Amino acid sequence: MNIRPAEQRDAAAIAAIYNHYVATTCITFETESVSNEEMRARIDETHSSNLPWLIAEEDGAVVGYAYASKWKGRCAYRYSVESTVYLDPASKGKGLGRALYVALIEALRTRSMQTVIGGIALPNDASIALHERMGFEKVAHFKRVGFKLDRWIDVGYWQLLLDAMR
Repeated sequence: MNIRPAEQRDAAAIAAIYNHYVATTCITFETESVSNEEMRARIDETHSSNLPWLIAEEDGAVVGYAYASKWKGRCAYRYSVESTVYLDPASKGKGLGRALYVALIEALRTRSMQTVIGGIALPNDASIALHERMGFEKVAHFKRVGFKLDRWIDVGYWQLLLDAMR
């Protein structure tokens, strides 16, 4: 497996992974598929914010990705980010999520980020376990904040203080 920064040429593969979750799960609250062009724009936005977007490759194929986005738009939040990790469904259970998170956290440290926040649509035992193995702690739980696939969805937030890991 190889982890590297995402490039524009990765947009179609990233969109394919993400759109599986859009169509079949409540993990993302988006309800419409994301085009390759939109995914390219999202990659550009992340890079223009000097934040990392990483992909995991196996045998030249994109099998997962992780990126950080601004937590909030106000200036005082500039050292806080929200993390996102998605894996190709066939690649789950191989440690790719952890490997991507390790690389993402290291990239965030080099950018002097202090806080990483992971939002998780609940229930999602696998994502909770991954976040807690990475040292995240649950800090919030919002009830019935999303409605998708004919059900209400709670969202929990987990936080990792990067300076606490040094």
